[in-house]
Amino acid sequence: MKMTFRHYGNDDPISLQYVAQIPGVTGVMAMLNEFEAGEVWDKDIFKAYVDECHKYGLECEIIESINVHEDIKMGLPTRDEYIENYKQSLRNVAECGVKVVIYNFMPVFDWLKTDLAYELPDGSNTLAFDQAKVEGLSPRDMVDEILNGAGNFELPGWEPERLARLEEVLDQYKDIDEDKLRENYKYFLEAIIPTCEEVGIKMAVHPDDPAWPLFDIPRITSTADDLEKIINLVDSPSNTLCICTGSLGSRKENDLPAIIREYVSRDRVGAMHVRNIKFEGEKKFYEAAHLSTCGSLDMYEIMKALSDAGFTGYLRPDHGRMIWGEEGRAGYGLYDRALGVTYLNGLWEAVEKDKERYGAETK
Repeated sequence: MKMTFRHYGNDDPISLQYVAQIPGVTGVMAMLNEFEAGEVWDKDIFKAYVDECHKYGLECEIIESINVHEDIKMGLPTRDEYIENYKQSLRNVAECGVKVVIYNFMPVFDWLKTDLAYELPDGSNTLAFDQAKVEGLSPRDMVDEILNGAGNFELPGWEPERLARLEEVLDQYKDIDEDKLRENYKYFLEAIIPTCEEVGIKMAVHPDDPAWPLFDIPRITSTADDLEKIINLVDSPSNTLCICTGSLGSRKENDLPAIIREYVSRDRVGAMHVRNIKFEGEKKFYEAAHLSTCGSLDMYEIMKALSDAGFTGYLRPDHGRMIWGEEGRAGYGLYDRALGVTYLNGLWEAVEKDKERYGAETK
């Protein structure tokens, strides 16, 4: 397992030097805002960032995301142009050492929370979701509320161009159901996977966040059945999953350890995002501290499943709370994510040493 830390390049107030000081972190999962969805990632710009990572002893072998343009998801005639751009981006980042690309195929909203600064009893704040709030707002009102809460920071996956045309885009999705969206997804994968195989990149799709439909928009990456369908769209080692425990875990029936064991054992997990959430009701939760007792997910069983199945890929703590007076991009402060790294590394070390001492399948 390689422990990494998400970093936003030149747009990140957290320096690479600070990231390198977190014990056990060997690299970054990079998210660069310089490139819009559909645009080719410039090799020289990206290489300069990779070189900066290397200066601090950090690898940059996994990135998130080369965002998929909405025209590809909707299956519009313009998609072929954007797919060609995507393939060139893959070639460019592969030349800079990238081995895994995390992406998503979520229509319109790459993720959605109803509160970016939900205050917890201890005074920290965190990301939260309440379906009741979604049902009480229009899509435009919801977008405006979230963007206003983001301050001066861009939100990952929320492209300004797409959101400026929100009503138009939503109208286009009225004729796209799950089957049609999955058909468009298959078209995309069939086009790019040969390039991935050629340059040695694994695509790792991120699940829906939260893991159910919103505003009558189709969602196809929410359940174990959805994941199996994705793997079967194109049978290739380059077609893999990014298992995000907070996103999949938002749907209570998803058995995270079982999902992890199934797809790691088949070498179809390209990356892991590991975080805890706390349920407060039906389709209502907040993102808790990583410690198991702080939330509703068993983080020990998650890390044990990874170890038992032989996971050797890239993992990072996911969203963290804002603690100790820190301000910054919602979910992506330094302090709580660094605590998450330490906790997850501690669980991993304990599980691995128990296997050495008591056997491969410790109980």
